[in-house]
Amino acid sequence: MSNVTTNRATSAALTVLRGVNKDLGIVQQQVSSGFRVETASDDPTYWSMATTMRSDQSSLSTITDALGLGSSKVDTASTAMDSVVSLLTQIQAKLVSAQEPGTNKDAVNADIQQLKSQLQSVTQSASFSGENWLYNTNQQATTQQSVISNFTRGASGQISLVSINYDSSQTLMIDTADPSRGLLTKNVDASTFDTSSSGSTTARNYYLLAADSGTTPTGGTEIAISSSTTDAELTDMLNVTNSLLTSATSADSTLGLMKSRIDDQSSYISKLSDAIKSSVGDLVDTNMEEASVRQNALQTAQQMGVQSLSIANSMANKVLILLQAK
Repeated sequence: MSNVTTNRATSAALTVLRGVNKDLGIVQQQVSSGFRVETASDDPTYWSMATTMRSDQSSLSTITDALGLGSSKVDTASTAMDSVVSLLTQIQAKLVSAQEPGTNKDAVNADIQQLKSQLQSVTQSASFSGENWLYNTNQQATTQQSVISNFTRGASGQISLVSINYDSSQTLMIDTADPSRGLLTKNVDASTFDTSSSGSTTARNYYLLAADSGTTPTGGTEIAISSSTTDAELTDMLNVTNSLLTSATSADSTLGLMKSRIDDQSSYISKLSDAIKSSVGDLVDTNMEEASVRQNALQTAQQMGVQSLSIANSMANKVLILLQAK
């Protein structure tokens, strides 16, 4: 039954149309923004989870940068250590050649001094971002280096940083403040390599380089030869140089291991960041295929609602015409 003042059919059509318009507005907003859950009011639980995960992803991006910086530092130190190992190998070869009868030891020594100058240059230039793991001038040497590699989030939400640590005392080649801390500037007791049974307790300490400041270890003799250098002294120098070469090779190998760990961690962080990004998308992103189908359906329902309202209004108009005719 139609009523002039209260048209129930029109009211019902309006109610349906309002609901359709509201749903259509929500779907259109989701399509235009790309987010199914854009604000906390859309879904507090999913929004909170997504916000926390986005924060984690941002932290991972910072860690990626830190790993890149750390990798550059290790690369610089490793490249310099490769050169140190190569130069020590050449010095050792020169000392071996000096033991040959008739060799011009003064000429060999000139070559050795050139190689030692290169060692000075290599260690001094091994600096990146203000850090040099091979060369120290400070009274207090840094013996521990670290690179931030990850973070963990505890059950209560607290964050703890994880680092890759390295004992940089292994790569300290020259120390101008305290020569005994530098591999190339410290005294090495050659008698520890003597396998003879002479029982001599005479100290035979040798060091390879004098620090730039001219500071030398107490009671040591620099590895340098001349025509008066004896075969026994050459043997001592050769043994000490071989010991330095072994230590330098070990330090270089450790740097290579650290570089490998950083590369592995960088790859893991990249994959973890991608996984978090995908998970956030699953929580809050709009499913465009589904939203497109729903949008088309709601637009159709909207058109039908408008037509229903038009029909309801036309029925009331016809009743009014009949009343006016009377």
